[in-house]
Amino acid sequence: MAGGVHRCPLGGGVAYGRGVHPIEHLRYVARAHGVDPAALVEETAHALGSLHFDPSGLVVACRRIVERHPFTGPLWWLCANVTTSSEPFEAVWELSEQIRSDRTASELANELPDESTVVTIGDPSLIGHGLARRGDVRVLALDVDHSATSFVRRLERYDVDYEPVDAGAAGAATRVADVVLVEALAMDGSQIVVPSGSSTIAAAASAWGTPVWLVAGVGRRLPEAYIDAMAARRDEIADGIDDWSVDVEILPTRLVTDVVGPHGRMPMGPPAAQSECPVAAELLNRPAM
Repeated sequence: MAGGVHRCPLGGGVAYGRGVHPIEHLRYVARAHGVDPAALVEETAHALGSLHFDPSGLVVACRRIVERHPFTGPLWWLCANVTTSSEPFEAVWELSEQIRSDRTASELANELPDESTVVTIGDPSLIGHGLARRGDVRVLALDVDHSATSFVRRLERYDVDYEPVDAGAAGAATRVADVVLVEALAMDGSQIVVPSGSSTIAAAASAWGTPVWLVAGVGRRLPEAYIDAMAARRDEIADGIDDWSVDVEILPTRLVTDVVGPHGRMPMGPPAAQSECPVAAELLNRPAM
């Protein structure tokens, strides 16, 4: 894993390894957008693992990665665990394997009631993988600015029954659904970083008494300090544009009934939100501009 040539999962068919400098590899990862978090973690792990020649640059590289991807919880998880490890260049490969073997999608597929109707919004990655494992589920796929296009195409490929629904009909969709599914980008015990629009379906479901399941894969449960940093960063971005134009929002955990993760489903509460990494203060120290 640590040597040789590596085929980049971020697209473009680019092979990374002995022929590319690790710093250039990290720059490539930092520029990637709209990529599955698991693929980002794997690619970042390969880039960080190649920094063994310059251990002193590891913390700086990790800080820059989370600065460029401030709302990708698994990257914070990876960087926090690596920078606080006594053997960081061994830990990085172990963490990459944990992401690769994440069972959250399988657990979601196992937990869904037979022949259930579920509501989603946008293009949730883990939820999509879980639904692809079920042939008896009907998906009401809410769309915001065509964000669900790739999601419904994926459902089509796996012959999953779905119906595109305008986000304006969130109330009606959540009323008839058995379960509403929301995907976490990151979470702690009180706040969840989610794609924009998630609060709409969660609040509507709460009004109708429809269960809201938060799908939180490996690396999404973080210390409060990191979630606070994400919320602050979101506020900074919103200062320059309309608040509703930001790609992410903060959802209170009180709107969630259950959490589905790599170990199955449990009620929303402290055990379901227990952090998967320590606080690495270095990741919170943003350089002066």
